Amino acid sequence: MTWVPKNIPRLVEAMVEHLYLVFSSVGIALIISLAVGIWAARRPRTFTTIILVTSILFAIPSLALFALLIPVMGIGPAPAILGLAAYSLMILVRNIGIGFQSIPHEILEAAHGMGYGTIRRIWEVELPLAMPYIVGGVRIAVVTVIGIATVAAYINAGGLGVIIFQGIDQRFPEKIIAGGLLTSALALSADFLLTSLEKSLQRRNGRQA
Repeated sequence: MTWVPKNIPRLVEAMVEHLYLVFSSVGIALIISLAVGIWAARRPRTFTTIILVTSILFAIPSLALFALLIPVMGIGPAPAILGLAAYSLMILVRNIGIGFQSIPHEILEAAHGMGYGTIRRIWEVELPLAMPYIVGGVRIAVVTVIGIATVAAYINAGGLGVIIFQGIDQRFPEKIIAGGLLTSALALSADFLLTSLEKSLQRRNGRQA
């Protein structure tokens, strides 16, 4: 292992680029999914249709999706972020919708009886109760996108995929291992942190029940 110690700054740069792709795309998808998921949660047919459409997007191979976006957006981070956000939508919309659907009807009626308007009820009652589901969706989306984001190196979006593909092209196993291990470390770290947060929220809701 001689390449890694000499290229720590390059690895850190690639990791920062990777995190930028991940959090930008999941952040965009989360904003969209909150609006869509909350609106569709009380409309079963609409919710099913949205899940079907987002599932079709999720099923498109990443290289094919990125290739479809290149003629419109060119190469670089922009089409990669949009594509990764599209992959996150199915996971996030589903979890957010299920989270709001899981709230007992009695709680909604009690909030209505106490004079809560729709926006206040969503913000103060429904959103906290659905939060474990939302964080669970974010966890799955982040871990999924960390892996898919390596493919974005093919369209010059940067990230750890650049190190991995350089290693493949150059037949340089150390680069492949370094890029792969860092990608796995990011995924495992995100999974651990968000799982801990999800369990903490579940315990809090359990105590309040």
